[in-house]
Amino acid sequence: MTLASRLGTTVHLSPLLMKARRLGLGAPGDLERLAVKRGLRYYDSHGDSQSGSDHPPDHLDCASEEGLTNEELSIALLSLTAPYSQQRLRMGAAMLAADGNSPDSLAALALRERCGTVVRHIAECGRDVEPANPFWTNLLKLLPDDISASQTEALPHPSRFVAMTGLTRHGSINLKQWIRPRKTVTQ
Repeated sequence: MTLASRLGTTVHLSPLLMKARRLGLGAPGDLERLAVKRGLRYYDSHGDSQSGSDHPPDHLDCASEEGLTNEELSIALLSLTAPYSQQRLRMGAAMLAADGNSPDSLAALALRERCGTVVRHIAECGRDVEPANPFWTNLLKLLPDDISASQTEALPHPSRFVAMTGLTRHGSINLKQWIRPRKTVTQ
């Protein structure tokens, strides 16, 4: 079942997923492993690859920043034509907030890929978690306001996009931090 079918919309041919396949990212989990390689360690439960090795598969190296940008990776993870996966949606939300991503580019990609509804839901959640971050407000201004409550039922709850504390040394405090990729150190 695709995300499109869960949202009650039609599937289209995704130029972005076709580009990813041309770069060798067609196997299940390739986009997710690339996100981990690009610093999204929060969702890495197997090392840098599914095999548990510390080295990602060689074909992930071909999808360098010039081949597939973080903006494109985030939208590819949120693609309506991909199989429905809450984990994939959460990873897409995290990559959406990667340092250096442009709201203009993200909005244009989201509209071209027909996942503006999904990106809008995530941006609204981001704005609620990080109200002082202009990134979310700027992104929301560029997306159509056509999301319905029935569509958001298929999307992750806002709490799934954040890391939350419960008990800290200062007592019981509910702190929320948006999950995003950390910059990786190249050797």
